[in-house]
Amino acid sequence: MGRPKGDGARSKSRPSSSSLAASLLPSGSAPAVGFGGYVGSSRMDSSIVAEAPTPSSDVDGEVAQHLKRLSRKDSTTKLKALTALSQLLKEKSAKEIAPIIPQWAFEYKKLLLDYNREVRRATHDTMTYLVRAIGRDLAPHLKYFMGPWWFSQFDSVYEVSQAAKRSFQAAFPAQEKRLDALVLCTSEIFMYIEENLKLTPQSMSDKVTAADELEEMHQQVISSSLLALSTLLDVLVCLQAERPGFENIKAEPKNASKARASAIAYAEKLFPTHKYFIDFLKCQSPAIRSATYSALKSFIKNIPHAINEENIRALAVVILGAFQEKDPTCHSPMWDTIILFSNKYPESWASLNVQKVVLNRFWHFIKNGCFGSQQVSYPILVLFLDAIPPKAVVQEKFFLEFFKNLWEGRSLSHSLSADRLAFFLAIKECLLWVLKNASRYCDGLNDSHQLQHALTDEVLLKLIWHEYLQFGSLKDQMIIFSGASPVSTKDTIHYSNNDRVETLKIKYSVGYEQDLGKCIVEILSGVYSLENNLLSVFSSVFQDHCLEIFQQIESSSGNVEVVIRFLLLLDQHVLQKGETWPLDFLVGPTLAKSFPLIKTLDSPDPVRFMMTAVYIFGPRKIIQELVGIESGTEQFLQAFNEIFIPWCLQNCSPSIGAKLDFLLALIDSECFSEQWNSIITFTTYLEDSTSKIPVLAMLMEKAREKTRKANCLQGSQTEDWRHEFLDVAAVSVVNANPPFGTYDARFLCALIGGKTEEESSFVSKNTLSLIFNELLWKLLTFTTDSTFAWAKSVCSIIPPAGKLSDLRCKSSIHVLEEANFALEVLSSSLFCLKKLDYENEIIAGILAAIFVINWETISIRTVFSGEFDEECTGQMKMRMSFCESVHAFCSNITCQFLKSLGIKSRQSLRSILVHTVRWAVLEEDKLDIQKSTSLCCLWLLQIMEYLCLDQYEEQNLLDELLSKSDFWPLWIMPDVSSRQRSAKLRTEDTSINESGYQKFVILIDKLISKIGFHRVVAGAIRHDSPTASEEPSVCLTASDVCYSRPWLAAEILCTWKWHGGTALSSFLPLLSAYVMSEDISPDDGLLDSIITILLDGALVHGESGDLTPSNVWPGSYYDVESICEPFLRALVSLLSTFFQNNIWGKDKAVLYFKMLQDKLYIGEAVNLNCLGVLPACMDVLIAPLSIAFDVSNASDQLDASEGSEVHATIVDWLKKTAYFPPLNTWQTGKDMEGWFQLVLSCYPVRGTKGVQGLKRQRYINSLERELLFELFQKQRQNSGASTVINKLPVVQVLLSELILVSIAYCWEEFDQDDWEFVLYRLRWWIESAVVIMEEVAEDVNDALRNISTCNNLEVTINKLELSVSRVDHSAINIARNALAAFSLFCGLLGNQKNGEEDNSSPLRIERSEMMKERIFECILRLFFSTGVAEAIEGSCIESSSVIAASRVEHSQFWELVASCITESSSHARDKAAKSIEMWGLTKGPISSLYAILFSSKPIPYLQFAAYIILSTEPISHLAFISEELIASFDEDSHNDQGSVHGDLASEQNIHLREEIRFIFENFPYEVLEMDLLASERVNVFVVWALLLSHLVSLPSSTSSREKMVQYIQDMAHSTIIDCLFQHIPLESLVGSGLKRKELPAAVSGAATAATHAITTGSVLLSVETLWPVEADKMTSLAGSIYGLMLCILPAYVREWFNNIRDRSRSSMIESFTIRWCSPVLITNELTQIKKANVSDDNFSVSVSKSANEVVATCTKDETVMDLVIRLPASYPLRSVDVDCTRSLGISDVKQRKWLMSMMLFVRNQNGALAEAIRIWKSNFDKEFEGVEECPICYSVIHTSNHSLPRLACKTCKHKFHSACLYKWFSTSHKSTCPLCQSPF
Repeated sequence: MGRPKGDGARSKSRPSSSSLAASLLPSGSAPAVGFGGYVGSSRMDSSIVAEAPTPSSDVDGEVAQHLKRLSRKDSTTKLKALTALSQLLKEKSAKEIAPIIPQWAFEYKKLLLDYNREVRRATHDTMTYLVRAIGRDLAPHLKYFMGPWWFSQFDSVYEVSQAAKRSFQAAFPAQEKRLDALVLCTSEIFMYIEENLKLTPQSMSDKVTAADELEEMHQQVISSSLLALSTLLDVLVCLQAERPGFENIKAEPKNASKARASAIAYAEKLFPTHKYFIDFLKCQSPAIRSATYSALKSFIKNIPHAINEENIRALAVVILGAFQEKDPTCHSPMWDTIILFSNKYPESWASLNVQKVVLNRFWHFIKNGCFGSQQVSYPILVLFLDAIPPKAVVQEKFFLEFFKNLWEGRSLSHSLSADRLAFFLAIKECLLWVLKNASRYCDGLNDSHQLQHALTDEVLLKLIWHEYLQFGSLKDQMIIFSGASPVSTKDTIHYSNNDRVETLKIKYSVGYEQDLGKCIVEILSGVYSLENNLLSVFSSVFQDHCLEIFQQIESSSGNVEVVIRFLLLLDQHVLQKGETWPLDFLVGPTLAKSFPLIKTLDSPDPVRFMMTAVYIFGPRKIIQELVGIESGTEQFLQAFNEIFIPWCLQNCSPSIGAKLDFLLALIDSECFSEQWNSIITFTTYLEDSTSKIPVLAMLMEKAREKTRKANCLQGSQTEDWRHEFLDVAAVSVVNANPPFGTYDARFLCALIGGKTEEESSFVSKNTLSLIFNELLWKLLTFTTDSTFAWAKSVCSIIPPAGKLSDLRCKSSIHVLEEANFALEVLSSSLFCLKKLDYENEIIAGILAAIFVINWETISIRTVFSGEFDEECTGQMKMRMSFCESVHAFCSNITCQFLKSLGIKSRQSLRSILVHTVRWAVLEEDKLDIQKSTSLCCLWLLQIMEYLCLDQYEEQNLLDELLSKSDFWPLWIMPDVSSRQRSAKLRTEDTSINESGYQKFVILIDKLISKIGFHRVVAGAIRHDSPTASEEPSVCLTASDVCYSRPWLAAEILCTWKWHGGTALSSFLPLLSAYVMSEDISPDDGLLDSIITILLDGALVHGESGDLTPSNVWPGSYYDVESICEPFLRALVSLLSTFFQNNIWGKDKAVLYFKMLQDKLYIGEAVNLNCLGVLPACMDVLIAPLSIAFDVSNASDQLDASEGSEVHATIVDWLKKTAYFPPLNTWQTGKDMEGWFQLVLSCYPVRGTKGVQGLKRQRYINSLERELLFELFQKQRQNSGASTVINKLPVVQVLLSELILVSIAYCWEEFDQDDWEFVLYRLRWWIESAVVIMEEVAEDVNDALRNISTCNNLEVTINKLELSVSRVDHSAINIARNALAAFSLFCGLLGNQKNGEEDNSSPLRIERSEMMKERIFECILRLFFSTGVAEAIEGSCIESSSVIAASRVEHSQFWELVASCITESSSHARDKAAKSIEMWGLTKGPISSLYAILFSSKPIPYLQFAAYIILSTEPISHLAFISEELIASFDEDSHNDQGSVHGDLASEQNIHLREEIRFIFENFPYEVLEMDLLASERVNVFVVWALLLSHLVSLPSSTSSREKMVQYIQDMAHSTIIDCLFQHIPLESLVGSGLKRKELPAAVSGAATAATHAITTGSVLLSVETLWPVEADKMTSLAGSIYGLMLCILPAYVREWFNNIRDRSRSSMIESFTIRWCSPVLITNELTQIKKANVSDDNFSVSVSKSANEVVATCTKDETVMDLVIRLPASYPLRSVDVDCTRSLGISDVKQRKWLMSMMLFVRNQNGALAEAIRIWKSNFDKEFEGVEECPICYSVIHTSNHSLPRLACKTCKHKFHSACLYKWFSTSHKSTCPLCQSPF
């Protein structure tokens, strides 16, 4: 019931909507009636239908309208009407509602019989609102409502019935009132029920209801009516206490007796009228049958006289024979009816054939597991047996059949635990009931006993016990019970061999055996309480069975397990309740009978059986039963010593383990000492000495297990088990020589204990020390055989080991065997080490040996197949197995265990391991540096984690690690013994192990990165808050003992570079992070100490160090690298880091400035060492000392004291430098060079972004400017054309820097001559660099011209490296300064042209522009030269990157080159490109640009510059198409006739340059699987960005653009778009949607970039920020490319989108596009269409931006057609829709053709829609002009390439588009005319 409307079959006239339902209603005012024509309580004639009550005029119109809608057939209409009525009823008063009750009552009865369950539920909800609103005014209408109201409370749908009950309770809240209402309306209810019971599906039929719905409705009405009848009888007729739902009513209602009489009368009338409901029991509906059983039970219980002699036989057949009922839902009422009927009418059994009608059906019922109602039916079986009259069945036969069939149904109860429990409970209850009530079925006592014995034998033994035995082993054969049964009867249950096989095949569920055994035990317990003789029957069979099992023990061992589990069940369910019969009747006799046989067997199973008995009943009782002795201690001990000890210990047989368990189980707590002494003594003096240790090992293992079971009895403590004989045996075993016995290690492990922390030892402390000392020797002997020197050296520092020479020399095999023996013992006795705290050296030695062997394991794994010789590798393989075992053992040693050791043990162990690590780092040279240092770092971290309780211990460990040695440290020597931890420079010349030193620095660097700078260098100690109640605050402070290590920081900074790292990349960032963290104390002097150490070292070593030119690029680490002196380099890098990261400010700068100033002079003499150091330091200090130039009103902010002092000092330096002669006349002298460097360092120049936007960094006053300008002008003296230029590099470097500084700081003072001098020098320096790079390019070209063989390849690469190495680095540095100065000059010139600078400057723009162009041309030649060299190198040697790598060394120079050429003019670019082309090298300018763009060693600025030049004129038109096709590509062919093949070929004449063709066409397939930041992927994206930018630059109507678009569509696979969306993680938006305001960063970046690309038509912004490549930058580029593709290649993207098969992915992409791309695109498209001038007299276009529509109106003569182009929200992913909204004077064929052509043009257009409309308009015009359309595409203008039909067939003269004809030939595989089929 209650399927939604529309389910199931429908008739053709069945309504499916409210309108259809209304149309099917009778015309006029004929009312709707209920099912079968029922209205109210009377049947209406179908021909005369009573009218519905006419609504009163007082009824609200809206209410009346909704009531009327309730008569509709459509369920939706009814639900809406009911909802509206409910709302109105809540708002209206009782007075307003009263007039509608008659009409509502009429509709209410109909609605209760509606097919839709929601309608019925909503009806009751509305009824609830009505009764709450109307209250007592319902009373006059109550009888009209009560029948259907009561009936509906038994609806088969739970929700509906509950809604009905709620409405009834709303009307009558109290139980008494509800009962009064039922009593009052008894007759009406019975009449309504009677009418319902008479209904049939046919009588309920109307013409619009489907047959299946009618049938279901009828079933619901009948079942509900029967349940309503049953409950009503129980309420009105039953005793007061048994009334369902009314139990709490104390007093009888007023008219209860009258209602009861009325109910009985109606019931007596109904019962025969409906043929005693027998027909209902035959119904196919389970609901009706179930309700019928309930009704019959109610009649039997309440009106028993209604069943008389006339109908009892018919009822007996259907009730007692009801076991053929297979539906489980009917079984509960069925059983209630059967039991009640049998008890009420026992004589009914005699009126039928019991065997045929009842028993046969009953046997089938239980044999089939009660058809699934086990939990209902099984508990009632015993009641059913009790209800059967004894004379109705044949005693023994009946019960045997009953149990046999019941047992066969067990297999259907295995799956569910509840079913299984119900089954076994039924078996137990029924069997015990029959045994107890046997006398009811027998004439005498003998017959009763015979029946009991027969059931015990046949059911308990042959069914249940037989089943239990099957669990022994499904492979064991069935045990056939021997001997005759105590009873003999012909009605026995026989099992054939087939039955046994089938039984074995039963797949028992989990818990089945346990439940079955429990059932047997409970049956036996019940039998014992009934009759002891019956238990004897089972006991006899049990004894014989156990004996037979023991006799056939080899084939039935599984059955012993079953018997043992049975004994445990006896203990669990019987013995613990205080019953003793299991020992007296079962176990005792069985043991006495079986023990002689068991002693002769050598099998553990019988012994375990006896041990289980001991466990259950205790040792004394079992020994009494086994040997038949008296109960006394003396007799017990005598039997134990004389019988059981010899039997259990004499032979080391297969059953020895079980016998030992049994022997220990026999130990009584009162006699423990005597029994244990007897066992050890007997074992020690065994005649067979070879079996002594194995027996002792197993015995002690059993004893150990026994002690783990904690109890308070004697023997639970380890001290109870100790014995002097055991100590002697243990020492003997551990000192024995190999080979060791199998049980030797097991014996020691069992004796020593220590597997867990709670375990103690069975030996004395002295013996324990001897054992572990010997184990240590065995392990150390193994380490001396190690391949690694550091592993061997551990023996020399372990005190118990002594000298290495004292270690015993043994063969490798014996050493390995001893080591395995020691490890096996240690694995099981680890915690025993803690018992040896007094022997801390032994503990430390053993654990150190274990750690070292474990580290050796890791080392061997690392280099197993490395560079060692074969002999050494073979030795490793021999050791590897043991080492792996040690590694596994070591992984089980917990940190908690090691930290729980004594302090001395931990200190000793820590010291051994730290020295081992030092040796591994400093001395071991067989391992790879990175691998070995990583391993050592890992080991140190393990030591800290496992062996350091607090930070003080950790710092002591670090001190020990960093302690000085012969080759560590190299630069600074620490003194950790003093409290201040002072340090001094290392001046002595000692031989240094460079490899070991490097590895040690790498180790420290790794350690700092792992545990932090504060722990390794700062030596900080954490102090927790002392107050427990407060929040724990942790801070790093200096401890009482200073652990700070500034010398270590200075040492690492001086080292500067090491394998795999540098101080810049790893150490300085960690130091900065530490300083900027909150952990550092304000009083911490660590940083000052580091600076002091470095400054002192720089001053000391400055005399021997080379002076380094000052750096005008502040903070550039590239120039720090050029400082050769280690201390100065470290000092400058540290100062740069602190000041640039704002860690230090002006105060620190002033402090160190004064410090350096004080050291500059020694008396009156200049300290040359300080002069050499000062320029590099001033490069860093000048910025914080000065006021930045950008600060407004800087002159007012000069500090009165410190600022003026710095200023005065710089002025003094300037004057000092001005005394020197001009640089051009200078020859030698460090003093002059130093002062120039110092002055230049005070005038830094910086860029706003890298090298871009260079300008002065600090403010200077007029005095400084004048002095600086004078210094500059002094260099012009004698600098005429005839003057010989001083070409010394140092002179040129200083002069170039001085010019750069002068332009930046005093260019306002320059006159025209000054500028002429500057520009001449700049051009000369840049041209020098050009010459160098062109020479390199020529060398590369010459070297690679004739390359052929591999040998030549190696030689060629060497030549390339040699050519690059010859580059004059000083010339490059000079050119770098020149480029920077030129950049400043260009900026000044541009500002002057824009009017931003004072025009009073003598700078002449015209002449300057000419000079600027020439210099730009030089810079471009420089750029092209390096690119050409790399292109030539890459074309010949793909894997080589010599040229690219050489650029990285001068990256700042090349960044300046790139920065300059992006500002160059197109004229300069064209001239430079032509000069490179005329050069005659194997590669040209375009190839050079692509070589730089795709360089293997990229420099971001260079790559962007290459992109800019490739994407702009004059290079862009040459950058993509291969050179041989450039001319043809630019020409538009307009020949009307020509060669067919020529025209066809013209469709495929686009070929990209080789540099990008492969990337463009083939790479997307491979890129899809590449890493997201792979260089190949980046190159693909960049090529697409270039091509898209090129397409944007091409005019939309040119042939070149159309051909390029066609080429992209044909050759570029759309996989590229899949690659784009790999960078746009739309999956992160799943579940949250794309409409939320805050997008994830990656998606937001892509969305913004896509929108920007669409708006601007360019991806330049994303390309500019692409390098260096990062994930977010690639995401931005992917978004830009996607946006530009949507803009200029919409059809290409649409085709890709339509091919996506993943619907969720396509939905996310579409949502992204709709949100971020489509709105801008649509706006752009509509704006372009509106601006496009395509209208004329015959064609007009109108745009509707609000509707995203374009209306194109075509008029010609008297014909008019409107075509509407609608842009979808996801344009262009979804195609535009084209529709013809108006057509006048145009045929349908032509209309469809024009509509289709417009659709093809706008959907295939890769470009703007405005262009597509323009082309379609041209097509429209051409057609009216008479131009013949192409017969293939039916269009005049081709939809893709926009060409006209030109290729004519010579036979039929029809013209075709060349593209259409080419496709026709390609697909048809023939070259004939598509129309006339003649050869073309």
